[in-house]
Amino acid sequence: MNELTQVQYALDTFYFLICGALVMWMAAGFSMLEAGLVRAKNTTEILTKNVALYSISCTMYLICGYAIMYDGGLFLTGITEIGDGYYSPSSDFFFQVVFVATAMSIISGAVAERMKLWAFLVFAVVMTGVIYPLEGSWTWGGQAVFGMYTLGDLGFSDFAGSGIVHMAGASAALAGVLLLGARKGKYGKSGEINAIPGSNLPLATLGTFILWMGWFGFNGGSVLKVADAESANAVALVFLNTNAAAAGGSVAALILARLWFKKADLTMALNGALAGLVAITAEPSTPTPLVATLFGALGGLVVVFSIVTLDKMKIDDPVGAISVHGVVGLLGLLLVPFTNDGATFTGQIIGALTIFIWVFVASLVVWGILKAVMGIRVTEEEEYEGVDIAECGMDAYPEFTGSK
Repeated sequence: MNELTQVQYALDTFYFLICGALVMWMAAGFSMLEAGLVRAKNTTEILTKNVALYSISCTMYLICGYAIMYDGGLFLTGITEIGDGYYSPSSDFFFQVVFVATAMSIISGAVAERMKLWAFLVFAVVMTGVIYPLEGSWTWGGQAVFGMYTLGDLGFSDFAGSGIVHMAGASAALAGVLLLGARKGKYGKSGEINAIPGSNLPLATLGTFILWMGWFGFNGGSVLKVADAESANAVALVFLNTNAAAAGGSVAALILARLWFKKADLTMALNGALAGLVAITAEPSTPTPLVATLFGALGGLVVVFSIVTLDKMKIDDPVGAISVHGVVGLLGLLLVPFTNDGATFTGQIIGALTIFIWVFVASLVVWGILKAVMGIRVTEEEEYEGVDIAECGMDAYPEFTGSK
């Protein structure tokens, strides 16, 4: 390498690592969001799940996930040599592994308050070690789907993972929720829907802002480099569009909630911001900032309708993860061809179906096996008392819940 190339390599590697660190910080966002939207008696368990799933994701992707996804060797000893591309291979692994953890984090909130902790963690091993990496190998890895067809050749494009990460996580969550069933008291015998408010909306709001911030790394890092004028300009546009879409989603969801429910629903505003982020993730580099805002607003509107619809279908999702990441993830994929000439609607639809069918069916099988072997749901008594005590032996708020 000449001196200029070495400087570019160092800058691109450093940028990649910083963006990876921002995505890792999203783990804190998911933790706070979920802790705020579950009841106080289930807070410790949801936090334990988030810490454990992140650790499991990192370990399983290191052992076998990365090799499956990119057809490489085992990553047990790490990579220390200088790569042939823009950045260090080790930085590529780090950036990829935090994406895996993000996909797994989506599942955590959807199955909250009634799933056994250890059943969830066993599923995390399979999801991050096999299910997600295999799906990723067909998309970002460029491998043929079971040797049949290559999504890239069909015109499939997903810049930072609306489908590959978010819809995949939601598909696995949906499979788990269908087998798990709703929380006790959520739906009445006569069909009424009973709201179960979260315990800490300030925490949920903090979690949303942490996720919003982390998303700049999620989308910005997917440009892959920054150390030349063209790439730097692309990164700046991606940051701008990401922020614009989140703002548009939040405003649109808040307005719709006010018109529909006659109240300014904070939880809908929060999910609207996240929906805007998911919607733009499939292609944040080609829309204008105004179009990105409109895409985000569309995501914000869709997520409100989706949350209400899933509730009517008695699909109990305490944090709205399936709607935010699944339904809007699909929307994000379908919006790509409007601004990216390299993508086709046919390719986007086939890609979405491939991701959904594989992840949903594989997850349904794994959840089913876990249900038969060890059970996936806590007892009715444990659910009533809260899974904090049943699964973790401690309360998050002992002064308020009466525990010593």
